[in-house]
Parts: sequence; structure tokens; C-alpha cells
Amino acid sequence: MRQIDHFISGEAGSAGTGRTHKIWNPSTGEIQAEVSLGDAALLDRAIANAKKVQPEWAATNPQRRARVMFKFKQLLEDNMQELAELLASEHGKVVDDAKGDVQRGLEVIEYACGIPQAMKGEYSNSAGPGIDVYSMRQPLGIGAGITPFNFPAMIPMWMFGMAIAAGNAFILKPSERDPSVPVRLAELFLEAGAPEGLLQVVHGDKEMVDAILDHPDISAVSFVGSSDIAHYVYNRGVAAGKRVQAMGGAKNHGIVMPDADLDQVVNDLAGAAFGSAGERCMALPVVVPVGEDTAERLKAKLIPAINALRVGVSNDPEAHYGPVVTPEHKARVEQWIDTAEAEGGEIVIDGRGFSLQGHEKGFFVGPTLIDHVTPEMESYKEEIFGPVLQIVRAKDFEDALRLPSDHQYGNGVAIFTRNGHAAREFAHRVNAGMVGINVPIPVPVAYHSFGGWKRSGFGDADQYGMEGLKFWTKAKKVTQRWPDGGGDGSNAFLIPTMG
Repeated sequence: MRQIDHFISGEAGSAGTGRTHKIWNPSTGEIQAEVSLGDAALLDRAIANAKKVQPEWAATNPQRRARVMFKFKQLLEDNMQELAELLASEHGKVVDDAKGDVQRGLEVIEYACGIPQAMKGEYSNSAGPGIDVYSMRQPLGIGAGITPFNFPAMIPMWMFGMAIAAGNAFILKPSERDPSVPVRLAELFLEAGAPEGLLQVVHGDKEMVDAILDHPDISAVSFVGSSDIAHYVYNRGVAAGKRVQAMGGAKNHGIVMPDADLDQVVNDLAGAAFGSAGERCMALPVVVPVGEDTAERLKAKLIPAINALRVGVSNDPEAHYGPVVTPEHKARVEQWIDTAEAEGGEIVIDGRGFSLQGHEKGFFVGPTLIDHVTPEMESYKEEIFGPVLQIVRAKDFEDALRLPSDHQYGNGVAIFTRNGHAAREFAHRVNAGMVGINVPIPVPVAYHSFGGWKRSGFGDADQYGMEGLKFWTKAKKVTQRWPDGGGDGSNAFLIPTMG
């Protein structure tokens, strides 16, 4: 069986703990590999390596650091197909989705290639009599990232791209469900010219997470995962004196106004709700039609569109989405459908018990549409994280605005309308961190920043962009004055001469 090991100081190596975690092939339901799980002793080893290399990397001028990022970018493009196929084989998302996963991470690496410009400080000449004030941004030292299973390429690159470009060393703890791509990224980063020990990968479960949060030599931790764990990571990391950004779960809403282009809305929902089997924190699992007429017209168009979706294995080029990641997650998604039905939701299209011919043991969930969902239902309050779309009907604009604003999650939201005033009013008033206007998945581009509100985000800094740079650096402010004279107390204005 294939063994996935840690990537410590440029080499793969097992921690020797004997503990492992199985890696499924979601399309077949078979175990394809196992990953070694590390402990605090392994983390100590990685940090010792990072401490050796980080000071020299921080002292390397930003142009040279940028050249490594440029080379890494090229290697990502050259190896895109390999990375996508490897990712799809462990996660289950189809190869085209997997390419998108790599591409969105690559875009942050592209942004990090501009680190010489981003690291420039500020300067004030003659802030006082003969006094100048300037600032500089300096790296923190060693950073760490704890990343989820659903984007095993993109989210690690969101984190380590900015952290390393800014002059830090980085330790990545990816999900134990699909760890191969993060290791491959570290290999490519080394090939790009990074020194050994700058980017290391340690595998583990809660034991490793706690070791990272408690270690005194790690200055900052970035996390993406479920909200309960994000809250735990934030509190424990801050208590240990670290900077922490912790992104949690989501229940994103799509508001459909009566004047919306319903054909475009249905097309957008097919991808946003069901793409990647709904295993995205920026999926759109709740649609809110405004008015009964809008709801009925939208529902009539959704049914044939959802029934036309093709569910397939991850390497099926015709499939719209593939299996979910593990058998436990498949059972969890189907349980939420059971709960919605028991709460009074109308199961319009039922994905429970879906079986793909020839792959009956795969972890497939069929596309599911549930109507007449209400805010009191637990299935509405919580994140399902599967190919399930819920319809929550709103009486009017104010009712629709209130639904995402009052929800415990505040990651993303979208409004579909031709009315500019309604769109502007919604964008200004809705209580969520990212807003799409006729854009179903409003993930900001790499030179902006990603982050949600409420239980979708803990901490004061967002991911990537200038927010990310500020998170991985500290600002130093210098106030300087150069007195006249040569040190003898005179006021003579002396300029040194040559010879």
C-alpha cells in the first residue's frame, strides 16, 4: 500500500510513531494509501530545521525571494495535470474542479511574486525639525497553516505563499484525508530553489494541531475548517500568545429578486450548489426567492436542470461532480436530508441512496433539492457540506435581507437582480463578509482578501492580499534625527570628504 510521509527539511520521512490514517479512493470506496501521523517530537524536528534557515531567508532581498516564487509558479503550471489528477483521486472532485483548486492557489502565488512592491514601507520627510519617520515590514519568523480536506492545493498556497514571500519559514499541517498534493507542493517549492527547511509538511490529527498551537517558536497560525474547531484553534492559539486567523463554516444564501434572469440563476446555482459535491465553504446551498411567484418559477426551472446533472467518478470528463470524500461524510450528508424531511421540508429531488453503476461502493450522493425550508429548521441553521440545495421562501426584500444577516454564519452571500438600487442596498446592509452581485461564488481575486464574518471567521485579518501580508509580518516604525557636528559639541555642518 502506498505510504504518505512527512516532508521534513526537504526529505520525506516517517515520524516513527506507528500511527496512521487511511486514505480512501472516494470513487471506488477502496483504501488506496495511508498517511503517517506525527507528534510533538516530529514538530520539534521541523521547527529546528526552520529556525536554521529562516534568518538567512528573511535577510535575502525580496527580489530574490520573488524569483523563487516565479519559478514555483512555472512549476505549478507545468505540473497542473499531475496535481489535478492526484488531488481528484484522493478528494473525489472531478479533474476540472481540481484544476480550479490548483489555479486559485496559483493566483495567490502570482500575487506573492510582487513581494518587493508589497513590502515597501512608508516615509515622512521632516516630520519634525531635522526628523524623518519611516516604517518597514519584517517577517514574524515561523508560521504554520492547518488546512481542510476540501481545497488541498488552494488553501495551503493561500497561506504559505504570502508567509514565505514575506520572509517567514512555514510548517503546513494538511488534512489527513487527502495529504498527497500538499507534499507534492513542498517538493515543487524545493525544486523552485527554496532552501531546505523553509516549507515543511507534517501530518497529524488533534495531537499535531495542539502541538502547533502550543509551540513557543511558532509566531502565527492560519486555519480553515469547521466553525467549532476554528473557535477552538483561535482561543488556544491566542492564549499561547500567537497571531491567529481561523476561518470557519458557512451557510451562504443566494437572494433571487423577481426581476432576476432565472435562466442565468439556474445555471449559476447548478455549479455553485452542486459543484465539487457541495464541499466548499463558498458553495451556495440556500436559495431565497423573493415572492411566491418567483419561487414557483424558479422551482420549475431548477427541477429539470438538477435532474440533468451527471454524477460520476473523479476522472469522468463528462461528470458535473464526483463523490464526497469519505463514507462517514456521505452518511452525514444523507442524515441531514433525513433531518430536513423530518422537520417538514419537501424533498423535491432526493439524492439519498444514489448508486453509480460499476462503482456501487463509491461515496456518491445524488443532487438534492429541498423546498419549504424555514429558518427554525436545524438543517437550515447548520452547514450540510454536500450536494444539497435548500429553498427558503421570502415575502419581500427586507425578509430576504434578514435571512443571511441573522444567520450564525456570515461567509458569503449573493443577490441576483437587474435593479442597481436593490443590489447596492443589499451590498451595504447585509451582515456578511463577501457579497456577490449576480456572482454566485464571490471569492475575491488574489490582490484583494478572503474572509467571512460571525462564526465564519475568528481573528482580525483575512487571507491573502495585503491583509495576508500584514498578518504574516510586523511593522517597525523608525524615528531618526542626525545632529550636526563631528561629536565635539560644535554645530559645524561637516560633510565627510574622500581622500
